[in-house]
Amino acid sequence: MEAQHIFERVQQLCPDAIAAPLSSENTKDPFFKVKPEKWLEVARVLRDTPDLGFDFLNNVTAVDWIKQNIIQVVYHLWSYRHRHALVVKIDLDRAKPQVPSVESLWKAANWNEREQYDLFGVEFIGHPDLRRILMPDDWVGHPMLKDYKEATDYRGMPTTRPSPLDLLNVYDKAHVKVDGVK
Repeated sequence: MEAQHIFERVQQLCPDAIAAPLSSENTKDPFFKVKPEKWLEVARVLRDTPDLGFDFLNNVTAVDWIKQNIIQVVYHLWSYRHRHALVVKIDLDRAKPQVPSVESLWKAANWNEREQYDLFGVEFIGHPDLRRILMPDDWVGHPMLKDYKEATDYRGMPTTRPSPLDLLNVYDKAHVKVDGVK
């Protein structure tokens, strides 16, 4: 099924859930936007409606659109039965990014949602184990946010190190050949 037909079918089944229509211009993966509060309903329709049959969640990621003041959560879905793909995007308020968890529908969402929670601060309402997965439990902040300021140290250890390019410049200066002789 083509993206336009999938979009029309979702619009038919969940008419009040669409936040923005299908966008397929200048993009490899056509997508449409869903209202955050309707996401779980739409996800269930995408999975359980026989002609849609999205039985696999490929990926959940997020984008920080700091100038628009939103965190955008992006879901990539796949149907093994019908061999079609879909991208759904959800715009969240950057000050309090919350969206229902789809872990109960697709188990692959478990760690994917935890990762977006850890890195972007997105709260997935209803997630059974929403905690950090990459950063230490006591880490302050969410490192993928564009305005994130990294602390200079963590538990007494520096969080920065010299750039490899800077080290290369030091190495080059120490090993410069003068008139072909070192």
